[in-house]
Amino acid sequence: MAKSERFIGIDVSKDTLDVHVLPEGKDFVFSNDVDGIAALCRKFGKLRPQLIVLEATGGLQIPVASALGVKKHPVAVINPRQARDFARATGRLAKTDKIDAQVLAFFGQQVRPEARPLKDEQTQELSALLSRRKHLIGMLVMEKNRLALSFGSVRNDIEQHIEWLEERLGEINTRLGKAVRSSPLWREQDNLLRSVPGVGEVLSTSLLANLPELGKLDRRSIAALVGVAPMNCDSGKYRGKRRTWGGRSDVRAVLYMAIMTAIRFNPVISKFYKRLIDAGKPHKVAATASMRKLLTILNSMVRTGQPWAYSPS
Repeated sequence: MAKSERFIGIDVSKDTLDVHVLPEGKDFVFSNDVDGIAALCRKFGKLRPQLIVLEATGGLQIPVASALGVKKHPVAVINPRQARDFARATGRLAKTDKIDAQVLAFFGQQVRPEARPLKDEQTQELSALLSRRKHLIGMLVMEKNRLALSFGSVRNDIEQHIEWLEERLGEINTRLGKAVRSSPLWREQDNLLRSVPGVGEVLSTSLLANLPELGKLDRRSIAALVGVAPMNCDSGKYRGKRRTWGGRSDVRAVLYMAIMTAIRFNPVISKFYKRLIDAGKPHKVAATASMRKLLTILNSMVRTGQPWAYSPS
């Protein structure tokens, strides 16, 4: 490692940004607000880090990660589980904000996760709308379940809340449609993706917002990124079951719902799924494999710019 290479870990909390710099081993603390983030960016401009590592902390990391991205700093936002597993593997069992920043910097130095381009403001807005849509649907499901067991004034209150939630959901769906149509690039990719039987508005919008790497990675990398690539579990002569884990759960959840439609209406996916079921594979295994196949098809289409084309053999 070159002496000039600096790796920085940032532990993000609601009020503070704890920073650790390697190889110097220096620690800094900034406030997690506009002034603090501006001061942090100025500091990093002098340090010129090789890589900055943050955890995905429920959206708290977005302002500082976005600000660093605007300044062209290399930023990697990792899954918190990766950081904790790495901390345990290196014997760091204690947990404080300062220690977490040290772990993240050391993780960056030793593992060197890939710095990925951050979402622009328009993509962040689309992702936020999708997240809000998911929340509204969840609340609607809970309220409709409660409605079946309610009576009297409580039932009326729940019915009014359901009506309000459905109105809000309709407004969110309209805003999502307008957001996609407002961007020529998104509009073109949306038309491309939705030319595939089984791919509807929700999956297409989710891919545009939450999987900007689509079409830029090879099939194995995109499957691993989403979390539909089976992982080996072997030791010596033991051959365990291959399992999928990790990845982008929001994309995977929408992809699973889409595959239930694709199994019925997409001739390629339907044939593939049926062949696995006929071979004795459980539904979950066949569905996951079908998700991976559909994702591979979409990845190839976006990379080549070619719409769906099916010729029965």
